[in-house]
This record gives sequence, structure tokens and C-alpha cells, in this order.
Amino acid sequence: MSGATEALGRQMAAAKDLSAVVRSMKALAASSITQYERSVDALTDYFRTVELALSVCLRQHSSFAPPVLDAPPTRRAAIVFGSDQGLVGRFNEVLMEYAARTLASLPGTTCVKWTVGERMQALVTDAGHPVPVNFSVPIGIDGITPLVGRILIAIEGLLKHENCEIYVFHNQPFAAEGYRPVGKRLLPLDRVWERDLVRLPWPGKHVPEVIGDVSAALAAFIRGYLFVLIFQACAQSLASENASRLAAMQRAEKNIADLLDSLTRTYHRLRQESIDEELRDVISGYEASSPR
Repeated sequence: MSGATEALGRQMAAAKDLSAVVRSMKALAASSITQYERSVDALTDYFRTVELALSVCLRQHSSFAPPVLDAPPTRRAAIVFGSDQGLVGRFNEVLMEYAARTLASLPGTTCVKWTVGERMQALVTDAGHPVPVNFSVPIGIDGITPLVGRILIAIEGLLKHENCEIYVFHNQPFAAEGYRPVGKRLLPLDRVWERDLVRLPWPGKHVPEVIGDVSAALAAFIRGYLFVLIFQACAQSLASENASRLAAMQRAEKNIADLLDSLTRTYHRLRQESIDEELRDVISGYEASSPR
């Protein structure tokens, strides 16, 4: 009996230690979600500025043809944002299933060219695709900008050799479910995109003009436009990953609490049985030693 209660005591202590770790991970995940969501919100004004700058470039030289296509190519490449770490539930699997369905519904050939996160790279490979180039998931806000720069360089390198569409897939924070998978075509920029920017209302009375080489300015602003879209995708993916991890930690915390409750009840029962047994031994001894 003593050995059983000691073993239960060790299990209870281990469960309490694990509960402390889970609480720490919950706090870290909750803090990270806020951090990444704020970074996305902070991009809103910058993105608006880039759109206005593109609008000026396209209005000033309506005869200037930006790198847009009327008919989409029949080949496409995709970048899929996943995770390096575990404890995120089906975060990667849900996104991979969504990306696979979306790309399979489009005509032509598709290749998942890049992934962000080793776990997503493994899922893509397991699905029968060629092993994609993988980028490590940033560990903080400061790591997103260098990652986006490397992705843009990779996209530009691909487009130098072949004409194809570029898609991005990632999980996006969603209040009701924690997150949901979304996808977007990054390139090529089409005529609808050009028309909408040209019609974009200018906030002031006078529309400014570009001084110098409009072609260079337009190319720089298009790169800035793509930078914001990929940055948003990365930050939203990281926020979603931490939302999934927070949900997993909440489930783990509940399971640990239930386990502790069960262990505590069992411990008290065994302890009471041990006390009862000791009392019976005392009574039996007393009765045996009492004169008849």
C-alpha cells in the first residue's frame, strides 16, 4: 500500500510540473499572437501608401505597360507557410489539404516550389511532390523581413527562367475557429489589378507626379507591394500557429487537471484504506491482548 501511494505521489508531482510548463507555453503563445497581429495591423498604412504610389505611376503614363498578363500561364508555383515546431494540432495538415485541393482545381501543371517550415516540407514530399526548397520559420517579428527578402529573390530567380503563376498559401487567424487556410495569387499582376489601382481615389486635391524614371519607380513599388503581401502571409501564419498551439495547450491543461483530479482521488482513497487497515490492526491487537 505504501509503495502504491508513493508512486501516486510521484505521478502527481510530475503532473504538476507538466502543468507549470503548459501554463508557460500558453502565456508565450498568447503573447506571440498579439505581437504578430499588431505587426499585420501596422502594415495597413504602409500598404495603402504603396497602392497610392502605384496608382500615380500608372496614371502618369497610361501607355506604360507594367508586367501584367491578360491570360494566365499554364504553369504555376506555390509557396506554403507551415511550422517548424509541433504541438499545433492539425495546423499543417489542414493547410496542405486546402492548398492541394485549390491547386488541383486549376488547369495546367503545379509545383509547390517553396515551403516555410520543416513540417510542411515533409507533408509536401509525402504527398508525392518534388522536395521543395524550405525556409526556416522566423522566431520573431525581426526575422520576417529577412525571410520575405529571400522569398522575393527566389521568386525573381524563377521568373527569369520560366513564365508561371505564383501562389501563396497560409493559415489566417479566424475568431470562431482560431485559424483558417487561405490562398492568393501573387503573380502575374492582371488588368483588373491595374484598372483598380488607376481608379483609386487620391486623398488630396492634387495628384503628384513621378520625378525621374517611371519604369524604375513602378518596379520598386511592385516589389514593395509583393513584400507587404508576403509579410502579411508570414505574420498571419505565425499568429495562427500560436493560436493553434494555445488551443492545444488549453486542451493539455484540461487533460492534466482531469488527470490530477483522478490521481488525487485515488491517492486519498488508498491513503484512507491504509489508515483503515492500520486502525484494524490496532483494534485487533487490542482485542487480542485484552483479558477475557
